[in-house]
Amino acid sequence: MKKRFWSLFLALVLALSVCGFASADGYDKVVFAYATFNNIPTNEVKASLEDAINAITREKIGVEVQLMPISIWDYSSTVSRGLQGNDQIDVFQTLGDFNVAVSTDMALDITDMIDTCAAEAKEIVGQDWLDACTYQGRIFGIPTMKPIALTPMVIYRKDIAEELGLDFSAVSSPADLTDILRKVKEAHPEMTPVAAVNAGNIGLQLTVPNTDYLTDDYYTPKGVIMNDELTVVDFYSTEAFKDICSLARTWYLEDLVMKDAATTASTAAELAATGNYFCYIASYSYPEEDTAKSLEAQSGNYPLGAKIIGSAFLDTTAINALTWCVSSTSKVPESALKFLNLTFSDDEIINLLIYGLEGRDYVKNEDGTVSYPEGLDPASVPYTAQLSCGTLGNFFKMYPMAGTSFESLDWELEQNKTAKTSAAMGFTFDNSRLKSQYTAVANVIEQYLPALVCGSVDPEQDIPEFIERLNDAGLQDIIAAKQEQLDAWVEANK
Repeated sequence: MKKRFWSLFLALVLALSVCGFASADGYDKVVFAYATFNNIPTNEVKASLEDAINAITREKIGVEVQLMPISIWDYSSTVSRGLQGNDQIDVFQTLGDFNVAVSTDMALDITDMIDTCAAEAKEIVGQDWLDACTYQGRIFGIPTMKPIALTPMVIYRKDIAEELGLDFSAVSSPADLTDILRKVKEAHPEMTPVAAVNAGNIGLQLTVPNTDYLTDDYYTPKGVIMNDELTVVDFYSTEAFKDICSLARTWYLEDLVMKDAATTASTAAELAATGNYFCYIASYSYPEEDTAKSLEAQSGNYPLGAKIIGSAFLDTTAINALTWCVSSTSKVPESALKFLNLTFSDDEIINLLIYGLEGRDYVKNEDGTVSYPEGLDPASVPYTAQLSCGTLGNFFKMYPMAGTSFESLDWELEQNKTAKTSAAMGFTFDNSRLKSQYTAVANVIEQYLPALVCGSVDPEQDIPEFIERLNDAGLQDIIAAKQEQLDAWVEANK
């Protein structure tokens, strides 16, 4: 009797566990976790979008999808906690931390599945890009298919620039902005000339040219190579870093940049929409005019201009920073990869994910572009993930927003081909033997870097202290390990 009881109990447990990965109709259920810069939709709105997506996926791949949109600022921590807690997350994206996803076993090795479950995505992105998402010859993800050659730009209030007769044609670097910012401050003392991009970032690091962060993201570099040199250096000891900190300090002392840039919880788009700021610095992969029009359409409050103030640069991280992975904990990995494949290959799926339902969330225009329905905008429409257009699947299958040029797609593809490429393209750093140093160094960076690059501390005083603390935390160990692995990679790829 006891044996029969435990057999029935075990069967019940197994049945219940399976229910978490299959729908009531027997379809595999795939949980798709994606980052959004827009508002999180209500459950009712999300359910209606899932219905539209599942009408396609049931027929094409025998799968039902549960959407898991997460605010961009909470994304990495939410996914990490969820996977550690055995929550069902089948597909997720890396946000500058592909190496972490691999080294911590978050990402599944998809090498043996990609040809049968994602052949179309493999062909679309190409082997060269897939190589940037490999470790020891195994594929752990598929990079977003998008314009990846990011170019630093200043985004500014066009009406203010015209009012004051400001000439942006001669602006080609952040330093060239200083006199313009002073004129804005003098004419509009109530306005702060420079807004933060996000907490601890006013965009100046983006403008340092020809820097390969060797698998780290640009927020927390821990050993880099610069200007085609294959010698790993401490980024914070370079003249380039000192220069941007000095410029930030000048802006800060002259009230040209927001005082709480190092700690603000607001994004550049939110700050710019208030009308209290003149400009911000960020990187984009579209031509100047299209970038300005796209951002203007998203906010709708003020006319915007855009001016390139740096050059595009491609390294391994530029490709794999936004990589889509199947989670190592997925109970339906093949179904998860099949759905991921559709985000690269199926026009309907990718536009549902980005724009939502036609008529309710967007309308098509005669020229093939899309707009928000009359009276609605990104903040009031029931669903949109339009600001995430460069982070989901295949950008080149997404409808262009009204005001953008179809010719810009050619420009973007050309930028991908002609942008300067790192001498270490394809190299990825394995930090698994240095986890304690990485944690300790990251903590020091978090303590010092935001204030330095936002100008709220004196770089002459704080940079030497910063470097000393970094070395105490193990930065030189990291640099030495990177150099060793880079030398081996160079030897193997002569």
